[in-house]
Amino acid sequence: MTSDSVLRIFEEITTIPRESGHEGPMTDYLCKWAEDHGLEYKKDGTGNVCIIRPASKGRENVPTIVLQAHQDMVCEKKAGVRHDFRKDPIRYEIKDGWMVAPDTTLGADDGIGVAACLALMESKAEMGRVESVFTISEETGMDGAFAMESGFFTGKVLINLDSEDEGQLFIGCAGGENTDIRFHYQGENPDGDWKRLRLSLTGGQGGHSGDDINKHRLNAVQTMARFLDGELSSGLQLFMFRGGGKSNAIARECVAVISVPDSVKTKARFEAFAEKVKAEYASTEPDLVFKVRGDKSNEKAVDSKTALSLIHALATAPHGVERMSPDIEGLVQTSTNLAAVDMKRHGIIKVVTSQRSSVVAELDEVVKKVAKHFEAAGAEVKSYGKYPGWKPNLKSHILDVCTESYRRLFGQEPLVLAIHAGLECGLFLEKFPGLDMISFGPTLRGVHTPGEKLELASMDKFVKLLDDVICNYR
Repeated sequence: MTSDSVLRIFEEITTIPRESGHEGPMTDYLCKWAEDHGLEYKKDGTGNVCIIRPASKGRENVPTIVLQAHQDMVCEKKAGVRHDFRKDPIRYEIKDGWMVAPDTTLGADDGIGVAACLALMESKAEMGRVESVFTISEETGMDGAFAMESGFFTGKVLINLDSEDEGQLFIGCAGGENTDIRFHYQGENPDGDWKRLRLSLTGGQGGHSGDDINKHRLNAVQTMARFLDGELSSGLQLFMFRGGGKSNAIARECVAVISVPDSVKTKARFEAFAEKVKAEYASTEPDLVFKVRGDKSNEKAVDSKTALSLIHALATAPHGVERMSPDIEGLVQTSTNLAAVDMKRHGIIKVVTSQRSSVVAELDEVVKKVAKHFEAAGAEVKSYGKYPGWKPNLKSHILDVCTESYRRLFGQEPLVLAIHAGLECGLFLEKFPGLDMISFGPTLRGVHTPGEKLELASMDKFVKLLDDVICNYR
């Protein structure tokens, strides 16, 4: 197996639609790939796929290793970009040593993990029995891992290929839960003498709601709400508020349509607000764009009581780091992400949030905190999709094997860490007690955001490590 063989397969994968919940083409690709290579495979009713490569001659007594990656990808694009993730291939380029999708997500999370599994299984290297497991809808709730039945794979050692920093071996992760909020509103006739304005905020860096939650990234939804909250005393009607995207991504963009008694003064205050925000985030958000223009839409306004409650709730909602780990320096222990707002038809405004923690009690508390905050504003709240964390095991045999391999191959020590992001390992450990697990991968940046990129130099080391561990495992 080489980096070139992995990238060749990944390039094929970039042409396959695989949005979370719509992985059918990817599932079909995996099954056909197994058939074309004469390998046994199975698919469960959910869409999870397991492809089995039998042990090489003389390696029959080597313990089976499970390789695991997820089929789906987060589908995000820049505002104004025409791209249909259900049918269009990902457009990428090679620039300055990176493979990057300039206008969309690249899908290296976790397409590169899928490609590495397949490249290893088609290689001529001698190894023990390998089971490659590909789950569905990891990004939106770990549906495949939740639905997987016991016996779907048999190995007792699992290598998860869904990490994003070469040179780091992960042995633990946070658990998480989603909390959705709904405001119900009545239509209200607009004030005929007020002027409508369309306010937009774009160019936020966004990022992964776990990995990047402590990096002082702007939340476009909360920032827009902060401005509107300050304008309530001057009078406004709200016609539209929309921002953010997926529950596991920090909101990069937001737009609001309002009407106000004095559009000139409101415009001036918005522009002044924009300058303050740009100064506040000068080091982390260099590409912020604030725009204000007139709007001639003719929809009814959100009733004033609901508009006030919504705006104030968004402006003051919990968002960001709740607690850092007292045991592991630099590790976020508990956080919450105010992810998205979308105005639905029939008088419904939906707010999407997600919470994470490596401590079960703290996860429950932060979910409760978010729920109480929005319930106090008169909204309906529903939490769902809770998944467990993965407790580190410093006595892990696969950790020892990977550490020794990394040291021997590269002459340096890998970092052994836990991650403030959700991996399927916690669920696997519940369903398959006694699993010995580790997670590693090449370096990715901008995961879950347009401009996601893969560092090509890190691929060489990632591939060498995976190949060495699989081929020399005893």
